[in-house]
Amino acid sequence: MRAWKQCGAAVALCAALGAANAQLLIGQTAGFTGQVAAGVKETSDGAKLYLDSVNAKGGVNGQKIEVVALDDKFDPKLAADNARKLIEDNNVLALFLNRGTPHTEAIIPLLDKHGVSLVAPSTGAMVLHQPVRKYVFNVRATYQREAEKAMTHLASMGISRIGVVYADDSFGADGLAGAQKGLVAAKITPVLQEKFDRAKPEFTPIAAKLAKADAQAVLIIASGSAVVDANNAIRAAGSAAQIVTLSNNASAGFVKSLGANARGVIVTQVYPNERAVTYPMVKEAQELARAKGLGDISPAMLEGFAAAKVLVEGLKRAGPKPTREKVQVALESLRKFDLGGLEVTYGPDDHTGLDFADLSIIGTDGKFRR
Repeated sequence: MRAWKQCGAAVALCAALGAANAQLLIGQTAGFTGQVAAGVKETSDGAKLYLDSVNAKGGVNGQKIEVVALDDKFDPKLAADNARKLIEDNNVLALFLNRGTPHTEAIIPLLDKHGVSLVAPSTGAMVLHQPVRKYVFNVRATYQREAEKAMTHLASMGISRIGVVYADDSFGADGLAGAQKGLVAAKITPVLQEKFDRAKPEFTPIAAKLAKADAQAVLIIASGSAVVDANNAIRAAGSAAQIVTLSNNASAGFVKSLGANARGVIVTQVYPNERAVTYPMVKEAQELARAKGLGDISPAMLEGFAAAKVLVEGLKRAGPKPTREKVQVALESLRKFDLGGLEVTYGPDDHTGLDFADLSIIGTDGKFRR
């Protein structure tokens, strides 16, 4: 049985197939095409690694898991529409591994209305952590923690002329708040703080301002192709500023899209080094990937893998006849659940999950180096 079924617009057909074949139906809406497609594919591939291994052993409580995946093209409105279809038409038990901050915010009213849990949204937005959202179970650390750590790291290197470029949406504002905390702690005033329209970004004027300000480093709080375009514009403007971005871009596909400008880009990370086999979770993911002939795993794949482990544990604890309510209660019961070297704990007052944050730099070989 396939653990993943990507349905596109064929929701009715997917619902029928799901009823016939899948006993534990999980829904996913994410940008399988568009700006963040490379990262979405890798997180989904990482999740599939673990779900396939669970299904191969008989599934959860004798029932196999199937994910019905819909493409929202990284559009918040389409994400909400997909979530409604998955919840109301496909009758999924839970939603899983969606992508984007405004996209998740658009889904939350549906979660509250139908009592459906969302496991591991692929976003570190603080708005999903505080106040606690009853049906949102985060696995990764927050963007604010990442951005703050990036700023303090740059300051520790003696870099003081720092620019911040961010998307004019809730994701950008959230990352900016973290960056400002780090800058204040380091007693640094940014040489430039500039937002851009996420739908129609224009980076040439911003790049010119960064070059004129003689920025030594710039944090770009954006997704996928937007960071690539900003990076290209900055280099075209003659700036040699150190480029820094957040873990939402920690995928092999992102590195490839950077092309000749990839080397030396700093990317924050929310999981251990994907080659650090001292972490049992990393070793397990590597072994499953090799068994499938997939080669190396990426940080994005590791995020999906960890997300799948949390989802499966929640389904196990929900019992042989899981309901949406039982899944929510089961997830909230997780205490010091060991993913394999990292522990996840939830409770009524805390749905944060992990707090791990680190920095990496893209090497000449296109690999993330710690």
